[in-house]
Amino acid sequence: MVIFISSVFVPSHITGFFEIIDNLNPLKKGSRGAGIVLNKGVLTNVYIEEGPEILEVKINDKSDLKLASITCKTVDLIKEQFKLNDMKIIIDHEFEIPVGTGFGVSAACALGTSLGITKALKLPLTYNKAASIAHLTEIEMKSGLGDVIAELGGGLVIRVKEGAPGFGLTDKIIINPINKNKTADDYYIITKTLGELETSTVIEDPLWKKRINQSGHKLLFKLLEKPDIQNFFRLSRRFAEETSLMSPELKEVVEILDDETMGASMAMLGNTAFALSKTPDSSLDNVTVCRIDDLGCRFV
Repeated sequence: MVIFISSVFVPSHITGFFEIIDNLNPLKKGSRGAGIVLNKGVLTNVYIEEGPEILEVKINDKSDLKLASITCKTVDLIKEQFKLNDMKIIIDHEFEIPVGTGFGVSAACALGTSLGITKALKLPLTYNKAASIAHLTEIEMKSGLGDVIAELGGGLVIRVKEGAPGFGLTDKIIINPINKNKTADDYYIITKTLGELETSTVIEDPLWKKRINQSGHKLLFKLLEKPDIQNFFRLSRRFAEETSLMSPELKEVVEILDDETMGASMAMLGNTAFALSKTPDSSLDNVTVCRIDDLGCRFV
């Protein structure tokens, strides 16, 4: 019995604002906008054995059919392309962040799966080609539009052109340190989650889509005119208010964080507030504190 193993860490990603761009080609469909990649994410371990065809997906060592659907779709797309048979595939995801709350977890699962299987089986795919399978999964499952390409590279990502890796185009904001004698990684990102928000209910709704695109389109140019981290947070807050995506309950949390930090807004799309801070401290209970991840997706 031959066993193939690989492990991939995919950092989480919070979008501050975005614009939905449709295309009949799913590889060219996606979003433009900006977001920040965080050092807490999803570790995916892939185990493949020769034998009867079985697919098993674990989430933090437990079976979860709802969460496994993204992973199963990714595996199906790979199997269709390479006619893989007679293999037992076990995908084990370890989550450091909550699901369905704007952290790009579905993209992280798809990306970890596609890159993990590609490496384990030595499939004839480049890094971007393997990652594009994860993007296809996101588009087909209506679970996201731009998280894959952002998580791939890390940092404070500007999605200049929509689409999968190899089609889309990204840039990064150069993050200056708070103090002269420190490095740029001395910032903290504080997040507070109130619950889940189904991405598909927003991106597939014509009214929400119109509001999102009217605001997101102009804000991207404003960020490119002044590409710094505090402007990103200001524009993200403006987007949340212009689109009315922020609930009254979440707005209260955002305002508390805004008073305590250097800026705060709503994670798109999730019932989560996120803020830029000089310290890891907050008056709110049950917050998650992260750093900015500038490395992006990587094998471990």
